[in-house]
Amino acid sequence: MIRILFVCHGNICRSAMAEYIMKALVKSRGLENDYFIESAAVSDEETGDPIYPPAKRCLTQHGVPFDNYKRARKITFSDYAKFDRIICMDSSNLRLIRRIIPSDPDGKIHLMMSYTGRSRDVADPWYTGDFETTFQDILEGCEAMLALRLE
Repeated sequence: MIRILFVCHGNICRSAMAEYIMKALVKSRGLENDYFIESAAVSDEETGDPIYPPAKRCLTQHGVPFDNYKRARKITFSDYAKFDRIICMDSSNLRLIRRIIPSDPDGKIHLMMSYTGRSRDVADPWYTGDFETTFQDILEGCEAMLALRLE
């Protein structure tokens, strides 16, 4: 089983969207038993908060189911042992995760868009309000991750 943890700043927009986009893609391929997928934050600012309503609307518009009971949580040091891949949405997340998980001896921590061959950040809708661009970035990254697994 491949265990993936998606990470962004607050776990109410990008990483939560990535969790449910990846779960939908995995389910559509009949791979539910091959993956365990969650999301978390590098900050505790939003801990306990639900997915941000515009993120929910974007997922709904694309037919991606999500759990209304999902609450933001902060990544922990012990998550490193629990997950095979820890996927950060941007370079700031990558820097901040080093305060929680100081080393990555197994090479588990990556930028989401690096799977697409481009090491750039996933667009942050918190600042732009553009959840569609974020959705497309995450979808592209998740599909690229799955393609690597399926080859």
